[in-house]
Amino acid sequence: MSHRVSVYRTAHFNAAHRLHVPSWTDEQNRSFFGLCNNAHYHGHNYDLEVKVEGEVDSVTGYLIDMKLIKQYIDEEVIERFDHKNLNLDTEEFRDLNPTAENIVWVIWQKLRARVPMEMNLSVRLYETPRNFVEFNG
Repeated sequence: MSHRVSVYRTAHFNAAHRLHVPSWTDEQNRSFFGLCNNAHYHGHNYDLEVKVEGEVDSVTGYLIDMKLIKQYIDEEVIERFDHKNLNLDTEEFRDLNPTAENIVWVIWQKLRARVPMEMNLSVRLYETPRNFVEFNG
């Protein structure tokens, strides 16, 4: 008997960033991004939710070992982004504006490379309790 399920793993990381378009004037950036354009950066306490969906293995009863999902998140997200300035300390955002939309997309790409392709992957990133983004590929 085969059945599809979704498993979820959450994580938390802290990071600073500045939303800024280099080709715009300082006034255009301030006008568009407001406080998020602070030249001295600002930080968020990000909450991450990773969803993996697929067929349960008939032998193990697992979709995927949750320890693996934790490991992938630790290696691809936490070690890379936690307590970092995304603009200055990471290659991923050196030339990519670290908006929540871009951060979730980068995280999805990193995890997609690790999660078996026969499984669906969805990543949700909470920038604040009321503001979040999701990428499903």
